[in-house]
Order: sequence, then structure tokens, then C-alpha cells
Amino acid sequence: MTSLPKNTTDSSQPVKDFFDNYFNEPLSFPSNDVDAVVGYFESRGFEKTSSITTASAILQQAKIDGVKVFELLDTLKGMDKVQLSYIVTEVLNNKRTLTSSLGYKVESPTNLSEKRNIMV
Repeated sequence: MTSLPKNTTDSSQPVKDFFDNYFNEPLSFPSNDVDAVVGYFESRGFEKTSSITTASAILQQAKIDGVKVFELLDTLKGMDKVQLSYIVTEVLNNKRTLTSSLGYKVESPTNLSEKRNIMV
């Protein structure tokens, strides 16, 4: 007797694997591109995990659009934090389902009372 699980052969497993990965195209990127994009976002104040996630989305979109990632980074260099956050939000939202989207809070004025000049 053995304590190992029984080896079950499922003839439909190759078909299941094929359809499970039908829409998943494997993407690979050069390590210097990945390091450059992750480093760019870390230098702009992103945390390590968010830099990696954002870099992954940027690299995938650049490959889909046929744009070199270094050219893309050059266009992002002149942006301030608000503009960069907006661009990153848009790119990430394009990768998400329509029922789930990211946004950002816009500060509303704290003084909501109306100011008027009353002339007597």
C-alpha cells in the first residue's frame, strides 16, 4: 500500500488546458525594459508592488500598440504627479472589466456657502 494519491488519467485534460488558456497569450519582455519601467515608477514615488503592477500593464499595452517602451517613458517624463496618476489610471482601467474601474478623488471646496455682494 502507498499513501500517494491514485494517478487518474483524464483524457479530456488536454482539451481543458487548451480552452483554459485560449485567450491567454504569453508575453515576454527583455529584463532591461522591465527594470527600466519599474525603476521609473519607483523614482516617481510609487511603491514596489504598485510599480511592478503598473509596469506590467504599461509593457503589455506598449507591446500591443507596437510602441517601444523607452519612447513611452520619454513621453511620460515631462508629466507632474497628477498627470501621471491620470494616465496610469486610464491604462489600468483599459485592462480591467467594465464593472470594475479605478478612480481618484477630486477635492471639493470646503466652503460651500455662497458669497454675495449686497448693496444697500
